Amino acid sequence: MNKDKSEKETYRIPTEAEWEYACRSGGKSEKFCGGNDPALLGWVANNSEGVPHKVGTKAPNGLGIYDMSGNVSEWVEDWHEDGYYARSAPENPHGPSGGVYRVNRGGGWDLAPVFIRSTARSYASPDNRGTNLGFRVVRDK
Repeated sequence: MNKDKSEKETYRIPTEAEWEYACRSGGKSEKFCGGNDPALLGWVANNSEGVPHKVGTKAPNGLGIYDMSGNVSEWVEDWHEDGYYARSAPENPHGPSGGVYRVNRGGGWDLAPVFIRSTARSYASPDNRGTNLGFRVVRDK
């Protein structure tokens, strides 16, 4: 894609819907991001030796994206609200317009495999920091 020099590329963190679509290798029914075997796909409590690992040392998902299950939980754009998605559009919901907590997805190196499933979600205050929490960026078109 050739861009005019006056056009600047912009980056952001993904929405929760974008994150899950990418995690599931483009919308497939996968238990973890890239398949059904967490040991092949992610660093978790029983294989991480208590630390995060270099990205790309486990298998990628079907889109070639690494470390969406395990290693570090990833912030997404969406705010958390109990029950929000139960009453939202089933495809590409946009999340609440505000809140106290932001959603994070993917689970970290310090969690059991059940917490890194493609459906697992968590939330925390946006000022939360730690070695088990990070982010992924997407480039806007």
